[in-house]
Amino acid sequence: MKIRVGYDLSYDCPQPVPMIVMLNVHYSRASDVIQPDHLRTDPYVPLRSYRDSFGNWCTRLIAPSGRIRLTSDQIVHDPGTPEPTLPHARQHPIEELPDDALLFLLGSRYCETDRLSQVAWSMFGHVEGWARVRAICDFVHQHVSFGYHHARNTRTAWEAFNERVGVCRDFAHLALTLCRCTNIPARYCTGYLGDIGVPADPNPMDFSGWFEAYLDGKWHVFDARHNTPRIGRILIAYGRDAADVAISNTFGPNTLVNFQVWTDQVTSEGGTDTAPSVESIYTSPNGDRWQLIQDAMSNRAFVRHKANEASGGHQTDLSVAEFMQRDGSGPEYAALRHLISTRVDERERTQHGQ
Repeated sequence: MKIRVGYDLSYDCPQPVPMIVMLNVHYSRASDVIQPDHLRTDPYVPLRSYRDSFGNWCTRLIAPSGRIRLTSDQIVHDPGTPEPTLPHARQHPIEELPDDALLFLLGSRYCETDRLSQVAWSMFGHVEGWARVRAICDFVHQHVSFGYHHARNTRTAWEAFNERVGVCRDFAHLALTLCRCTNIPARYCTGYLGDIGVPADPNPMDFSGWFEAYLDGKWHVFDARHNTPRIGRILIAYGRDAADVAISNTFGPNTLVNFQVWTDQVTSEGGTDTAPSVESIYTSPNGDRWQLIQDAMSNRAFVRHKANEASGGHQTDLSVAEFMQRDGSGPEYAALRHLISTRVDERERTQHGQ
């Protein structure tokens, strides 16, 4: 199965604002990415990427005064099967846990293990392993009422337990906190989750929040909000809680004025490939490359520049119009003009039956 995922975000900034965004598909799914998830900005700004302490891909940029648009559109391969259920997966004694799992037993910004520990043991101390996590998810799913109008970015697991309302992140925070309280490492996850194999949700698409629990030597997906195995879940990032995986951290005044996310199964008609076409425009003597990318599904075309390895191998994408409005005198511009004129001639000959 192929899944098209992406986003279109716009921010208004009254002054230049440094930003850190976490929007790339997680490196663990790198082999599944068919169409790369390159971040494009309008207007163009330099981007610099790094991996955080959890291994998540992060991008640094400085948004200029005015409006900046961040977009990406990619295709990811997925097995198309529901997430596995392993009822016999055992819980590890603390002394057997790997060192890098211990952090996910501790309290964090949104997950107050000290406040919920007594509750957790009294409710779930009689079961272990997969059965314990399953019982926790069942409880949270029934205990908390979902609604976007309940969203509050400061709500903690303790508050979700008492208020009994929330959105997907609140379900995840409460469930993973109860797991930690009962000695099961649990980490918060964010990513894409579309309505594949389930009735369509009438609400606008959003990034989703769930959690993973460490059982039997592996991390396993659990989702207390939906509380059923799903198809097509695509991870972006994980951390201790939502504070570690914010889609954007901004360091100055700004307003989010547009927010669109999509996660759709790709259906190929007539066996045609849904991946975008890539044509070489020009390769310089020092190894810099320019390509014309044409995406028929989104009806978009842009120019991709891949710098040579000696200069860092960085990659930037610009719309054809933005690219041509820049310097315009180099051989790569002449090559693109020639390519475009060739396509126009071919189209005219086809229309006239030549």
